[in-house]
Amino acid sequence: MEKWIEELFTEGVLAEAASRYGCNTAKAKKLGDFENYVYEVHKGDTPYILRLTHCSHRSEREVTAELKWINYLHKHGVNVSLVNQSDKGKLVEVIKAEDTYFYVCLFHKAPGSPVKIIDPLFDEELFYKWGKVTGHMHRVTKEYVQGEDRRDRWEEDDVLNYEKYLSPVKDEYIIEKGEINKKTIKSYEETKDTFGLIHSDIHPGNFFYDEGTIHVFDFDDSTQFFFISDVAIPLYYSVWWKFRNENLDIRSEFGRKFLVSFLKGYLTECDLEEEWVGRIPHFLLLRDLTLYSVFHKKWDLENLSEVEESLLSQVRDRLLKDEPIVDLDYGEILEKARAE
Repeated sequence: MEKWIEELFTEGVLAEAASRYGCNTAKAKKLGDFENYVYEVHKGDTPYILRLTHCSHRSEREVTAELKWINYLHKHGVNVSLVNQSDKGKLVEVIKAEDTYFYVCLFHKAPGSPVKIIDPLFDEELFYKWGKVTGHMHRVTKEYVQGEDRRDRWEEDDVLNYEKYLSPVKDEYIIEKGEINKKTIKSYEETKDTFGLIHSDIHPGNFFYDEGTIHVFDFDDSTQFFFISDVAIPLYYSVWWKFRNENLDIRSEFGRKFLVSFLKGYLTECDLEEEWVGRIPHFLLLRDLTLYSVFHKKWDLENLSEVEESLLSQVRDRLLKDEPIVDLDYGEILEKARAE
């Protein structure tokens, strides 16, 4: 979190936010603070997830649109965390902090626990169920109509303004590459079956596994975008987290195994045309570019940790060498997923 926002966030703000939903912070546990403040709080003995979003990150309209969509998914059987109303019947409560605001919401805590990449459960069965819940989400969303509260479109994301965060000298090639990539994706036709609200960040850090069932949460990055991006991003993060220090051949071998199982699950819920599967590389590249820009926005580049330096340099090196996170035969993978 940016330092100036940290100075606005006090124990008083946290306590006031929790009280709006009848919760207390006596045993509050911080779960995250990268883009939102996320805490586990309690109402009696029952744990809930309290999230505070600063107005510099999202507008009240965006937060409201996200929460309405989540409850729509929940109503239609998708395993997502229900959004609770405050004591005044609101999905979003507003807390003033000097001349700014925090937007507050409260979620049911998802059952189960995370699956680490070194866990034996991180296997083809999990990938299949991961794809299935993603396909279920997309199938349901194709019938969803946003009201006045709308999520932004993908190209409105601040971090895709590469020139704002990257060096015009050091990163000239990467900026040019990013603009070409955006132009390519913008050229694709948007239809009800290809474009709509997506989670945009379904990786193992954003779901729990409970007795064979995946429960998805953290929709903060949800946006109006092509559905195929929600296929590309799980592939990207599974490979990146597990084999980012390995060469392209090793990354691709695992990526093929992952995507076959993921698509097998996805196709039980939602159809997918070969044309779109073949476009996955453009969305993998977009994730590389997005992360590179986010790192420049969020990190102190003059005081990077060893891990931060490694992550930044790996992405940069791939972008400069035009090396994808994986190199796959997507048509063959889709054919195999359909056959099995």
